[in-house]
Amino acid sequence: MKKVKIIAALLIVLLFLVIHIAAPGFIPEVAELLSHGDIVETAEYIRGYGSLAVVFAFLLTLFVNALGFPPAIIFSTANTLIFGIFWGIVISVVAETVGVTISFLLLRFFFREQAEKIISKSKFLSRMDQYSGEKGFIVMLIARMVPYIPSALLNAVGALSSLSLRDYFISSLIGKFPSTGIEAIIGHDTILQEEDPTRIIIVVIFAVVLIGWAWYYEQKVKVQ
Repeated sequence: MKKVKIIAALLIVLLFLVIHIAAPGFIPEVAELLSHGDIVETAEYIRGYGSLAVVFAFLLTLFVNALGFPPAIIFSTANTLIFGIFWGIVISVVAETVGVTISFLLLRFFFREQAEKIISKSKFLSRMDQYSGEKGFIVMLIARMVPYIPSALLNAVGALSSLSLRDYFISSLIGKFPSTGIEAIIGHDTILQEEDPTRIIIVVIFAVVLIGWAWYYEQKVKVQ
């Protein structure tokens, strides 16, 4: 397994090397963009890709969420400025979910084995690990719904716990709609100096409905 992990790490490095060789200026440009964290600048950079802007926006949002830095609000807001609030949120949520799922898989692959060794030595950690497998879905769902919680933290907690990939993916996908929606709408309206509380109210109501569905899923569906 150790050799497999080394090979996997080398393949990731090779991927970035191939990208750099194919487009030498791309990685430095993106790195500089990420370091600035400027929403308007990010939106303009994405617009520069013309007809491929939606593809680049998706991939950039995915990459940032897999990396866990910088804050996803920069890119979700930029997407709403380019594609409008509805499609900007949809693109952001799907891309963010794919990104955090990739992060989950990589973190679990590289670090879950070591985490299990540490957990096995503590009764408290063992109970928490068992709880994460049984109730992790609802916990992760609610955590994803809360705006401004660092994505990298939730990625790590999910990957090192007993939460299943299916529950992690579903809870992240559904949970990100209200949190991303609130973050993006607030950012969008702040930059464009617009005020429309109706959109936030709709997102909050949607979040309440999702929590109710999550409770039903936890109580009824998973028992079967």
